[in-house]
Amino acid sequence: MLEARMQQADVLKKVVDAIKDLVQDCNFDCNDAGIALQAMDNSHVALVSMMLKADAFAPFRCDRNIALGINLSSLTKVLRAAQSNDELVIKAEDAPDVVSLTFESAEQDRISEYDIKLMDIDQEHLGIPETDYAATVKLPCAEFQRICRDLSALSESVTIECAKDGVKFSCQGDIGAGSVNLRSRQDVDKPENDVIIDLSEPVALTFSLKYLVNFCKASGLSKHVKLCLSAEVPLLVQYELLNQSHLRFYLAPKIGDEE
Repeated sequence: MLEARMQQADVLKKVVDAIKDLVQDCNFDCNDAGIALQAMDNSHVALVSMMLKADAFAPFRCDRNIALGINLSSLTKVLRAAQSNDELVIKAEDAPDVVSLTFESAEQDRISEYDIKLMDIDQEHLGIPETDYAATVKLPCAEFQRICRDLSALSESVTIECAKDGVKFSCQGDIGAGSVNLRSRQDVDKPENDVIIDLSEPVALTFSLKYLVNFCKASGLSKHVKLCLSAEVPLLVQYELLNQSHLRFYLAPKIGDEE
């Protein structure tokens, strides 16, 4: 059976909120390493990959591999019942037709229990190749969210250009053009403001802003976001979660005049 206790139900709530507009139904793959999820959006432009490691739960027990097929819209409705500092207990039998979610208040004076019906989802698991990226940019989530939101008012696409001295986000649309330049910076007093660029070669790629704005819904999960770019491979947008867990989005670049 599966039994996993998470100190903050809010983490799963924010993860599901960040991916529910990309993916409707998906399998949560549970094994002794933790709970993982991998799914593509309908247009096959974006892929989401989540790993909540066993260490993110206390206790964590999973006796055998279990795939929990869940409709994310249904899961969102149930997770709305959780208060921000509730603990979450996830339980499922070995051959489950439901998954049980229990929300316990910190003071233990309120326990809410819900069952969600599971679905059979035939989902191919894609191997994501290890990539040595030409450029990796680590920047504050709030900064990335603001850039994507502001530029999406002008255009459907953004070009991300990485050079040694900084990263430039630029767009050209019907009503005008815009750009934001960020220089590398490290602030000893406020490390949450750091912008760190690791570059082996300059790179410039164009991506759909609609998807990037969507990925930014995960901003509440982490202080920083990591962008990894290389020519002709999908952009990796990574949010670090507790205990070396992560939420990753992969987005195919736009090619030539494609809009």
